Amino acid sequence: SLDHYQVLSVPHDASVQEIKAAYHRALLQHHPDKQNALRGSRSSSESIEISVIKRAYETLVSPEKRGEYDVFRRRKDRIGRAAGPRPAQVISLEEWISVGSGGNGDEEEEEEGPWRYPCRCSGFYEISVSMMERGVHLVGCSSCSEVVWAGYELQGMSSFKMACII
Repeated sequence: SLDHYQVLSVPHDASVQEIKAAYHRALLQHHPDKQNALRGSRSSSESIEISVIKRAYETLVSPEKRGEYDVFRRRKDRIGRAAGPRPAQVISLEEWISVGSGGNGDEEEEEEGPWRYPCRCSGFYEISVSMMERGVHLVGCSSCSEVVWAGYELQGMSSFKMACII
């Protein structure tokens, strides 16, 4: 659903007069008769239904409705930010490759990580023990914006041995 402020092309702190003027502009711009004439000569921009424009106007011109709408928008924005990025896939730590500091293949190093998993862009995801201790599961690629969920559980408070899930 479109944001009422975007529908009328007004800032969030617009006055009632600015909202009324924007409403009239939007009605003229998106009127069906005008859209039909434009389609005949050239491709018109996205057209917004008149009912959507009216609903935006009725909400923003009323102080009570506008206040409720603003509270709803802020709550929705907070939830969206809290949700964060959505992982492309869940990858068990068993599938990650240990890139321990010494590289001599010793089992202790494999338990201490860090671990990497290849991304389809040829970059990689990397997770370390300290990230796991902080409860980090979402890991971003080193080269692109892709995010994956690293599946693991810490066993015991002092042990770094990982039990893989999934």
